[in-house]
Amino acid sequence: MTNWPNENDRLRIGTRGSLLALAQAHETRDRLMMAHGLPETAFEIVPIKTIADKILDRPLQAIGGKGLFTREIEDALLDGRIDIAVHSMKDMPVLQPDALVIDCYLPRQDVRDAFVSTKFASIAELPQGAVVGSSSMRRRAQLAHRRPDLQLVEFRGNVQTRMKKLHDGVADATFLAMAGLNRLGTPELAQSAISPDEMLPAVAQGVIGVERRRQDQRVAALLAALNDADTSARIVAERAFLAALDGSCETPIAGLAELNADRLCLRGEILLPDGSKLFRGEREGPVADGPEMGRDLAEELLAQAPADFFDLIGVKAGRGSPPLD
Repeated sequence: MTNWPNENDRLRIGTRGSLLALAQAHETRDRLMMAHGLPETAFEIVPIKTIADKILDRPLQAIGGKGLFTREIEDALLDGRIDIAVHSMKDMPVLQPDALVIDCYLPRQDVRDAFVSTKFASIAELPQGAVVGSSSMRRRAQLAHRRPDLQLVEFRGNVQTRMKKLHDGVADATFLAMAGLNRLGTPELAQSAISPDEMLPAVAQGVIGVERRRQDQRVAALLAALNDADTSARIVAERAFLAALDGSCETPIAGLAELNADRLCLRGEILLPDGSKLFRGEREGPVADGPEMGRDLAEELLAQAPADFFDLIGVKAGRGSPPLD
């Protein structure tokens, strides 16, 4: 073990500036401290404002998709202003700059979506015509498929902003990720957690990934101690599924890999944004076959979907961006 990082030459951790993003950066720092016996002063957390944080009055798909959550942070990593970048993996595009790599995943948190409302306890309790706010095309499509009677409206902002909108009557309910509420220490904001059997989560939901420069072996050695093998196996399968679908920023896609001893079960689905069509499937096999299973499941769903599926969505595949969640 070298004497780096230290108080004079700190490891700089890049992150978005939201409370949740900062909580994830602090978790990463604390795990590095514990794994390597380092003091807090050996690290510096560097908040970086992204375009998606600056433009809150328009849907994400209208301003370029979820890559806007990561672009400025990756630029800072490429030009050496930070040493690692901490991301919510569900926000990460399928394609990365060649000079960067993510090969460190922290243990996965709760994968479930949270139903949040000041009036109702669950989706089932929502009355006909109730207004539900969400910026996630996946959640909106899944809800429209199940409850076409509901009114769905755009709903962006951090947890505090969304809760204020609920209290102000902008919507009757919204959705958040249980993982985020747990990391913020506010799980009580969820009226209920929604089973993946009822609402399949976004690919990589609940996972923190740590990005580094591919050639930076000092950082690679530090991060190797943090990587959770089970989480890594699940995410590799899920992101192979997403990559094979060529998920565009306007494509509602859900996927979840789960482990049972040395077996991996992968479920996935794709939907039209209005929820009128849904195609789902699953694969099970050895953990080592996860990437192949992901690609195979994607091919099955594409074969089920009509040839004009992506035309109906209004986009062509191949952007390399994750579906908006």
